[in-house]
Order: sequence, then C-alpha cells, then structure tokens
Amino acid sequence: MIEGKISGLRANQVKALERIYRRKIPADELITGELARYLTELSHELKRQLGLIIDRSGTIQYVIVGDDREIVIPDLSRYSLGRSGLRGLRCVHTHLKQEPLSRDDLTDLELLRLDVMAVIGVGEDGLPSHFSYSHLLPTKQKSQIELIDLDDFHHFDLDYSAFIRALDQEMERVAAETIDLSDGRERALLISVGQGSRQRVEDSMAELDELARTANLVVIDQVIQRPRKLNPRFLVGEGKLREIIISALQQRATLLVFDQDLTPNQIRSISESTEMKVIDRSQLILDIFAKRAQSRDGKVQVELAQLKYILPRLSGKGTAMSRLMGGIGGRGPGETKLETDRRRIRDKIRRLEKQLDSLGRGRVQRRQKRIRAGLPIVSIVGYTNAGKSTLLNALTQSDVLTEDLLFATLDTATRRLRFPLDREVIITDTVGFIRDLPPSLIGAFKATLEELEDADLLLHLVDLSNPRYDEQIRAVDKILNDLELGTQQRLLVFNKIDQVSAEDLPNICRRYEAIAVSALSRESFNPLLSEMQHRFWPEEDVSLT
Repeated sequence: MIEGKISGLRANQVKALERIYRRKIPADELITGELARYLTELSHELKRQLGLIIDRSGTIQYVIVGDDREIVIPDLSRYSLGRSGLRGLRCVHTHLKQEPLSRDDLTDLELLRLDVMAVIGVGEDGLPSHFSYSHLLPTKQKSQIELIDLDDFHHFDLDYSAFIRALDQEMERVAAETIDLSDGRERALLISVGQGSRQRVEDSMAELDELARTANLVVIDQVIQRPRKLNPRFLVGEGKLREIIISALQQRATLLVFDQDLTPNQIRSISESTEMKVIDRSQLILDIFAKRAQSRDGKVQVELAQLKYILPRLSGKGTAMSRLMGGIGGRGPGETKLETDRRRIRDKIRRLEKQLDSLGRGRVQRRQKRIRAGLPIVSIVGYTNAGKSTLLNALTQSDVLTEDLLFATLDTATRRLRFPLDREVIITDTVGFIRDLPPSLIGAFKATLEELEDADLLLHLVDLSNPRYDEQIRAVDKILNDLELGTQQRLLVFNKIDQVSAEDLPNICRRYEAIAVSALSRESFNPLLSEMQHRFWPEEDVSLT
C-alpha cells in the first residue's frame, strides 16, 4: 500500500513506487543493497523522504512518501504487539541530507514498538551513503534504545532473522519476570493531573487505585503531575503524554485511566496518540456500576447513565466503548456509521427513560406502602466502603452482600430493625458516595436518592480508620446538600473503632458529636440503638437489655 504525499508525482514515479511495494526481502536481510539503492535514487529524484514498513516475513506492507523533512507513519494498530512487546514491523526510510536518526524517529520507535527503525542517507549522487539503525533493549527499567551509526551503508552486515529472533526471545524473557502474560485482565496505568495540594492529589490517586481494584484492573503504575497550567488539549503536556504512553507500552498496559474527567475533545486528542483505551474516573465508576448492578432498576439506571456519558464522546478513538456497549464506536468509524450509532443511542436513551419512569412508579408505590405502615424509616448513608452493608447485616441479622471494595453495594436493600415492645423501624442500605461525583453520574443514584427523601433519619456512617475520614465526611455532606437533603435529620456514626486508638476515640466523638460502633461487634451497638430509640420514641424509656 502506498501512503503519504503522492499528489504531484508523475505516472512513471508512481509505478516505481508500486514496483518497490511488490518487492520481497529475504528473511536474513534488514534491507537488500539493491532495494536500498533503488530507494535512495528515487528519493533523490523526488527530493522527498521515502519509507518502507516491512514485516518479519520480508513483505513490504507500506511504501510511504514524505516531504524533504519527514515521513508520516500510517496507523499500524491492525498489527498487534507480540508477547515480547514488539510489533513485528520495521521501518526503513531515507534522509536527503544524510543526517542520522532524529529524535522523532526514536520516539516513533518507542511509541509504535517497532522491531527496528533505520535510516539510509541519500548521497549527492543518489546512492546509499550514511546508515543508522536502532532498536529497543530488553530492560525492566525505563525504556532504553541501542543506536548504531555507520559511515557507509555497505559496511552494514547483520543476519537479521537471527538478530530479531534473539531480541524477541530476550524481550519476552525480561517481560515475563515482571509481568504475568497469562493474566487476561486489563492492565492499567493511572494518571492524575491536579493543581491542588500534593496531599489532595495523592489522596485522590489512592482512591482511583481502589476504584481500579474494584473494577478488577491490574494497576501497573501511577503517574502524578501538578502543572502550573493544564493543557487544554491533552490535560498533560504533549511531551509528558509521550513519556506516559512509552512507559505504559513498555509495561504492557492496555488502558490509560485519568483521575480527572476528560472532555470529549481531550479523549479524542489523547486517543489519537495511542492505541490503548483511554478512560477517565467517571467512566471507570460507570463500568463498576455496570458490573455490580443486580436489580432491574439498577441495571436500567446504569445503562442510561452510560449512554448519556458516551454520546458526546462517541467519535473518540480508543475510548473503552466495547467495555460499556459491546463495541459501539470502534476505531475509525465512517461518518455515516457514526451518525447511525448516535441516532441509535438517542433512541435507546428515550426508551430507557420511559422504562425508568415505569419502574419509578413501582418504587413510589412501595415507599408509600411503607409510609402508610407508620414505621420510622432510617437510611444508612456514607462514603463508599465505610461498612454500611456490614452494619445493616449486623443490626438486622441479614445477609446483604459485603466486600472490601468500593461500591460493593449498588442496589438499595431494605430490612426491618426490631426494638423492645414490638417497636420496629425500616432501615435501608444505600450506594456509597464518593467525592467529586460528576453530575453525569447522579442519575445512577436515582433509586437511592428517592429512598433518602423519605427517610426520617440518615445514619451517616464514617470509616474512622481511614486517615481521610474528615474529608470524606465533608464530601458526603456536600453531596447531600447538593441534593437538597441538607435539612434531613442526621446522626453521625463512626465505624471500625476496633482499628483506631481507644484513647483518642472519646475526644473524636465529642468533637464531631458522633456515636462510635464496630459493625463487626454487636456488643458496641447499644449507644446507637439507644439514640435511635430516643429520637423515635422520646416519651418512652425502654431498656435495650
């Protein structure tokens, strides 16, 4: 295939390029002397750089026509990386002024994971002169390159098939020492670009790492950058983005996860620089929701939130559409297909909204039935992974799913909690909140929020063992206030007190006016139950023992 700037070429020159494309190179040759001469003579005649992309069988996949300064390598994504991390392709091109490999050449070698990047200098007589080639080195550290410079192309002597076989084996051996190549999970590099305090950025990154673990990703590395000014196109600087991508490729990442929400334009721009999928924090949370929703309500709400999130980002190359929608918006869709996909998404959004309205009427009827029963309603709210489901299970002796993961509970669970004298309250477990929750995700909390509106008491459960518990309290309070639930009666409850200092606990509880429990120990519940009983039946003094 002939690529590049072929306009302006004469018919005989195009035929010369076609003859090059039909050439076959022996397996033990990087490039033959005859083909190198043919290439440099034509490059000299055209006053343009020419390049070849050659696979390991010696077949020329692309002939590239550039200008007098550079060639532009076409999209090679259909050639997947092997177990060694190399693509199985080499690039050989000409330089009109006999200059060695440029920084851009070496960057392409790293970004595209080519077997070899080589350049042939075009002499004043059009014959091959200077010759340079480079390849990646097997290393566990930062990507390293070996560069070989020869004054004369004809001094080049290399058994290419033996060389590439040895390089491939060594690259795979080194990779196997640090990477489990049999692990089929996605491998993610996490990136945070923030202008807040270092502590806040690091805390947010720690949370992103937990989200990645919940999504069953293998986190291979983390990158934190605190620039003075955010890049509107890439979020990070263009040079820094190249470094990130090169590092991710070396470590066999399949996914770049940004802690900050990316605009559709940013996702497109970043995706154009890499074949890896690019997602942000919101999309990661949506993916977790999609995996964990069990009820019909929850599944419809999550799918609706996903579609609304994806629609403006549909044309983004490399966004993880397949993880969310079974392949809609794959690489490089045509404009007609893209418009068709958008129309289908809009139609499905309308259908899901109608379905959600119907399901919502059923939820309203169930809530009204509980309200008519005259029982107090208590909703457990709090930051994700604070222990809400564990507390519900312990209070009501039930078996709601509990896991040490963020968003282990997505669907609401309702149980009855019995007090002495045949007193009862209805208690509900709700999805956990998380700070900086994007407005686009609020819809996925709809069922939970409706439950909270009817609650007579919100038990705000806090993981006291988390060093960021104070910040998590503020994050939950902010979300509740944003949802116009700030006037709801609340009771702050500190959980996991078995993991904190017993000496500090009384002072912390007094400062926050909170009650302390351990959801794993029913013996610690008496103060909480007494306070709830006092709030709902203040006229009665009933012993809990």
